[in-house]
Amino acid sequence: MVRFSSDGGVPSDAEGIAPVIPLFGGRRVAAEPARARAAAVAPGRAAVGDADPVAEAADALARLGRRSPAESSERPPQWRTGWAQEAAPVEEESDEELADRVAAAERILLKKLRSRQLSVSEARAAAAEHDLPADDLEALLDSFARLGYLDDARLAEQLIHAGTHRKAQGRRAIAQTLSSRGIPREIADEALDEEPDDEAQRALEFARTKARQLDSVDQETAMRRLMGQLSRRGYSGSVAATAARTALTEKRAPGGVRFS
Repeated sequence: MVRFSSDGGVPSDAEGIAPVIPLFGGRRVAAEPARARAAAVAPGRAAVGDADPVAEAADALARLGRRSPAESSERPPQWRTGWAQEAAPVEEESDEELADRVAAAERILLKKLRSRQLSVSEARAAAAEHDLPADDLEALLDSFARLGYLDDARLAEQLIHAGTHRKAQGRRAIAQTLSSRGIPREIADEALDEEPDDEAQRALEFARTKARQLDSVDQETAMRRLMGQLSRRGYSGSVAATAARTALTEKRAPGGVRFS
């Protein structure tokens, strides 16, 4: 029969028995024999009170089948990220698949060209939707240019003709149209310089047609409205003012006399 002392200690004939922890503030007795026995079982390890926390953590990770933080950098990325899987290899596109995409880009360009003329820049943007390699894209555009389907100089001439004769636009508005269609600046300037310098005359013809609709307003209001309309057509301030003044003067003159 095991005997326990009244002060919560361990009797001399109870070697190896776990210490009894006093519940009411009694004196604690260190279990030196138990600690010595643990040291004998695991030789080379320090006592519990002297254990190195870093070493204990490394041992715990090793027991769980994982490496310590110091060794984790040696693992490949998918180990460190847990369940990450290796990326699937990218399959190279076959020649037949590339040829199909080139043909699709060619068809979309031909469809657009049936409705209106395209600039090289507009054609490039339309064909780029098929994600063609740069070399194949440029080769396609070059073939269309050789066939005469793409011609920025000819398109610039068409846009200038439409702006001057059908829309009665000034040089500034026509230049903006060429830029918005992707016509290079040097081609646009060259095409505009080849046109006759009749902007003042076009502005006056436009002002005369609009002045007839301003009989119900006073001179100042008619002048302001005419200049606003001319400005929106792309005429400069001086050209617009001269054309508006001349058109209103002719309208109010006896018999509608026109000044040359």
